[in-house]
Amino acid sequence: MTILIVSSVIFLYFTVLFFLAQYLHNNSIVDLAWGIGFVLVAVTGYLVMPEKTKVSTIILLLVTIWGLRLFFHLAKRNIGKPEDYRYVNMRKRWGNRFARLKAYLNVFILQGVLLLVVSMPILFVMTSSTNAFYWWNGVGVLIWLIGFGYETIGDHQLTKFKSESANHGKLLTTGLWSTTRHPNYFGEALSWWGIFLVSLNDTRNIWGIIGPITITLLLLFVSGVPLLEKKYRERPDFIVYAKKTPKFTPFIGKKGL
Repeated sequence: MTILIVSSVIFLYFTVLFFLAQYLHNNSIVDLAWGIGFVLVAVTGYLVMPEKTKVSTIILLLVTIWGLRLFFHLAKRNIGKPEDYRYVNMRKRWGNRFARLKAYLNVFILQGVLLLVVSMPILFVMTSSTNAFYWWNGVGVLIWLIGFGYETIGDHQLTKFKSESANHGKLLTTGLWSTTRHPNYFGEALSWWGIFLVSLNDTRNIWGIIGPITITLLLLFVSGVPLLEKKYRERPDFIVYAKKTPKFTPFIGKKGL
C-alpha cells in the first residue's frame, strides 16, 4: 500500500508539473522537480508507514536535506532563464504533432519512473518494521556526508568561479575540480550509495541497490557526464585538463576523454 500511495503522489506531482511547464512554455522546470520529488517520496512514505524506525527517520532527514539543497541550488541558477537547450532541441525533434504528449511521456513521466527506481532504498525502509541499526548503517551516514559535501562544495566552487567576470570562458580546474572533472555528479552518486548503506538493516533491503546503481549509470552514461564531456571535448584547455584529471571518481580511474 505504501508503494502504491507514494507512486500515486509522484505521478500526480509530475502531471501537475507538466501542465505548469506547458503554461510557462518551459519543460526544463522538470530539472527543479528532481530533488523535491525524492523529498516527497521520503515524506509520504514516512507518514504512511505505521511504525517509524531509527533508519526510516535518518533516511527521511538525509533525503530531505539532499533534495532541498539541490532544489534551491538549481532554482537560484535557473529561475528566470529561458528553457534549457536540451529541451529546446527536443521540441525541434518532436515537431508540432503530439509534441505535448511526447513531452509528458518522455520528460515528465519518464523522470517520475526513474525517480521511483532510484528511490528504492527509501521505499524498502519505509515498508519495513525492522528497527535495528548496525555499524554499516553508520558508515552509510558517513559516506552520505562525504558525497553531500563533494556535491555541495563542488557546486559552490563552480558558482563562485562563474560569478567572477575574469573567469568568463575559462574552465574551473582547481579545488574539488582538480580531483575529478565532475565533483558534483560524483558527490550525488556517492550520496545515494550512502543512503543505500543506511537502508541496509534488513536482508530484503539489499534489492535497494538498484537505486544507487541506476543513478550512477544515469550520471555516467546518460544525463550528466556525457553531455558536459561532449560540450567541451574539442576545447584545447579541456583536453589538457582531461589528460590529468579523473573523469568521475576522484584521484583514481581512467583519465582522458
